[in-house]
Amino acid sequence: MEISSETAIEMMLGSKGKIFGVTYTKRTTGEVRDMVARLGVTKHLTGGELKYSPTSKKLLTVFDMQKRNYRMVNLTSIHTLRMHGAEFRVTNAQDS
Repeated sequence: MEISSETAIEMMLGSKGKIFGVTYTKRTTGEVRDMVARLGVTKHLTGGELKYSPTSKKLLTVFDMQKRNYRMVNLTSIHTLRMHGAEFRVTNAQDS
């Protein structure tokens, strides 16, 4: 099933702490990354603050369930989203 990148972002933000899978292209290296993640994890926070705003750079902070650490998902290059027992192919504006 195909969904827009806006729908994928809404689905991730509305996941209410449920685990989801996401495949995207990393901004820094251009490598494709597959991650199992979730939002709302606060157990591993250390109290520091970021020196930039992730939303202004179109990034979403998630907790990587496999690496057990926080990671940033590049919201402009999501390829697939897996949640609710289904896999969604994400169409980005640059795919058109």
